[in-house]
Amino acid sequence: MAELDPITLTVIQAALQQVCDEMDLAFSRAAFSPVIAEANDRSDGIYAADDGALIAQGVGGLPVFVGVMEYSTRTLIEMIADGRCLPPEPGDIYIVNDPYLGGTHLMDVRFARPVWRDGKIFCWLSNTGHWPDIGGSVPGGFSASATAVEQEGLRLPPVKLFKRGELDPEIHAIIASNIRVADQRIGDIKAQAAALMVGEERLCALLDRYGDDTVLAAIAELRRRAAEQMRARIADIADGVYRATAHVDSDGVVDRPLTIALAVEKTGDRLVFDFAGSSPPCAGPMNSVLATTLSSVYLAMRHIFPDVPLSAGAFEPLEIRRPEGTFLDAHYPRPVSGCAAEVSQRIAEAVFAALVQALPEHVTAAPAGSSGNFALGGHDPARGRDYVMYQISGGGYGGNSDHDGLSNGCSTIGISKSPPIEVMEQAYPILYRHYALREGSGGAGRHRGGFGLAYEVELLRGEARASFVMDHGRFGPQGVLGGADGGVNTVTVWRDGIAHVPQHLSKEQDIALKPGDRVSVGTPGGGGYGNPRERHPALVRRDVALGYYTEAEAMEKFGVTAQLLADDEA
Repeated sequence: MAELDPITLTVIQAALQQVCDEMDLAFSRAAFSPVIAEANDRSDGIYAADDGALIAQGVGGLPVFVGVMEYSTRTLIEMIADGRCLPPEPGDIYIVNDPYLGGTHLMDVRFARPVWRDGKIFCWLSNTGHWPDIGGSVPGGFSASATAVEQEGLRLPPVKLFKRGELDPEIHAIIASNIRVADQRIGDIKAQAAALMVGEERLCALLDRYGDDTVLAAIAELRRRAAEQMRARIADIADGVYRATAHVDSDGVVDRPLTIALAVEKTGDRLVFDFAGSSPPCAGPMNSVLATTLSSVYLAMRHIFPDVPLSAGAFEPLEIRRPEGTFLDAHYPRPVSGCAAEVSQRIAEAVFAALVQALPEHVTAAPAGSSGNFALGGHDPARGRDYVMYQISGGGYGGNSDHDGLSNGCSTIGISKSPPIEVMEQAYPILYRHYALREGSGGAGRHRGGFGLAYEVELLRGEARASFVMDHGRFGPQGVLGGADGGVNTVTVWRDGIAHVPQHLSKEQDIALKPGDRVSVGTPGGGGYGNPRERHPALVRRDVALGYYTEAEAMEKFGVTAQLLADDEA
């Protein structure tokens, strides 16, 4: 093999990335469910043959899956090695959603396919897609008051869904018999499998062009460089211990907050994350499995140092002590439906709150930190069929040292966007009566937080059941360095014209709706950055002129006077 020159290394790096991006694109374009096809709640990646280490992941994939798919692929490899899984053959695709084997919640279903070269596995391709339903006690799987994982849906260990390229009808029948609207899932299943097939075709073309040994050498060098770059970024942080806390509103069963206590110790070019002192395992579904906890730290560091290339090497300088005995290290049968979408974002918030003390120029105030999980399931009499709708929504990002936070941004853990309301109204018997920025929700600061989203959905026909697993309804996203917290999440259900607010604020399940009933949601605004009284009056006047704050709110939050608001020359 010739020496690996910089140009060849760069081309191979870009090509590996392109393989993942094409898998992402194929998955979304072929999927049936709006949550995948429109919201892009999915991810694809390439993983090492021996230990499942991350090689590359699509830029359009959810960041929270970056560590999760690495963990689950490694677990699959280990289970094959010790005989707990059937060994792979060419064309096989494994399916798994077991949270305790490197997963998230049950709705995130992972496929894994080995890529064979000369009779040996060169690497694994894996992807994850959010299925709108996986069975369980409520449509959509987001059971807000589950006390055991069985109540949340069908749990699958790694099994071969495709054998030598053919869909196994028996495994498919088991899955279809345990989920709602099963006839629509075949479209998502075939899309998910097709994405891996596209990835294998593109990757083999790359290997044929440069040779297997050259590509393997490039992968090893890219991993080494990613570790080196992350160490260089960490080395700029002053040695010390940085502490922070974040809170989950409640677990959906017991109405009291859960605490995430984090100490980040920086020594030399390494960071150690210790969650000792966090709340114990909880009764409800806000437990986090270890894979999600690890991945939450990884994605937070990706937010802080986005220029570090994405591979397993970027994680090597990060030591995360296993949070045994806490709700961040869930074991069977603890329920976990809120772990990926909500608890993961509280973990990231704790990382931001700790490291903003050390890196005020690089870290933002807390973002909205909720995926706004709203599931609606029922029967549409006009179409004569059942449906399960899953709505995710954005919120405000935190302010930072340079500018205000982004309004209605995607969740901290992903790039998923809210499906277009026109698509949702065509697919389901609903009407969006209101969909707009949530003025006033951004936390005040020298650079204010971005604004959340306010929307209202009306059921037009048939009967349905609504469930919510959201967060930040009790505590708004944290402001930093003197900035104010962002606005809290709000949920109101209107039935027969009477307002109902869930006891757990943004968590409840199985709320019966009939035509004319409405659901109103206000997502959180981002936290403010810096002292609000240091905000330039011209920026405050602009916010008032745009309707983001009333004059009274501006005077209260930013300490400006009525004269300053009225004075264009001030």
